[in-house]
This record gives sequence, structure tokens and C-alpha cells, in this order.
Amino acid sequence: MTKLTREEFTRRLSRIKLLALDVDGVLTDDSIYFGPDGFEMKRFNISDGFFIVLAMRAGLEIAIVSGRYSAATDTRMKDLGVKYILQDMKNKVQQIDPLLEKLGLGYDQIAFVGNELLDIELAEKAALGIAVADSTAELLEAADYVTESKGGEGAVREIIECYFTGVGIDPRSVIV
Repeated sequence: MTKLTREEFTRRLSRIKLLALDVDGVLTDDSIYFGPDGFEMKRFNISDGFFIVLAMRAGLEIAIVSGRYSAATDTRMKDLGVKYILQDMKNKVQQIDPLLEKLGLGYDQIAFVGNELLDIELAEKAALGIAVADSTAELLEAADYVTESKGGEGAVREIIECYFTGVGIDPRSVIV
């Protein structure tokens, strides 16, 4: 599949109303740390989180669409103010359908960012399917756009910076 250039990607992002994000391998470096008692920890990128907050302030809806439940994900997303945290369902299309209906959006108005085999179906159905740089080969092939940054290393910030450019908003204008 021919990939969008950064300019084409930025232009198409300007029409997006909802940015849906996988977590493990997109917002994290694809690592999970478990303590002997089963306590789970994840490493989230602070810049990704900061730009998620700025994007929401600018009016972009953000949703988390993760195949597994994680209390760490729940805590981090609530800390950022993300309203739509969808976890623990392997079929991500079925997982997001009720949210799209609730928001009155179609697949032509969403972008989805993933990194793994579970993400391919939603990436193909979304108006913009995005793979982080270190995604599985199958998603890299299926995606419309591939970030320069790896998951957990600023890939989400990179995407949101393109969104701001596309809609003509200086991200500094939404810092309060």
C-alpha cells in the first residue's frame, strides 16, 4: 500500500473528529512491569500525554481502544482527562462501534493508531489507519501512515502535532 506523505497525512487529519489510540506499544514502549504480587506498571511518554491534553482542549475527541484491561492505563488516562477508555476486548471494531454511535460519528471521521495484529481491522476501517514506527510488519503494510517515532517515544505527540498543523491551531494557544 502506498503511504501518505506527511503533508497529505496532515491535511487528512484536519477532518478527523476522534483520535483512537491503542495503548501497549503506542502510548508505551510495549513493556509491562509486574511485581511479585501481580502489581502492574507501565512507562508512558509525558510528551504524548501533554499533547493528548492539548488536543482535547482544542476539541479533538480522544479514545483509548485496548485489547486488555490495565489499571495502570485506567489511572493514566483518567489523570489526563480522557473520557473514553475502552479496554478488555480483542475485537476493536466491535469495541468502538457503541462509542461512534454515541458521538454520532462514522469511520470516515476517525483516525486509529496501533502497533499490532489486533489493530489491523480497525486501522483499515478508520479514515486514517496509523502505525507507529516499530509496529508489526502486517500493520505497517496496512496503515495509511507510519510515524517516524516508535511507540512510547513520542509517536502520539508527532501525530497530534500534525493535527494541529492541519487545523491551523498553534498548540501554545490551548495551554492554560
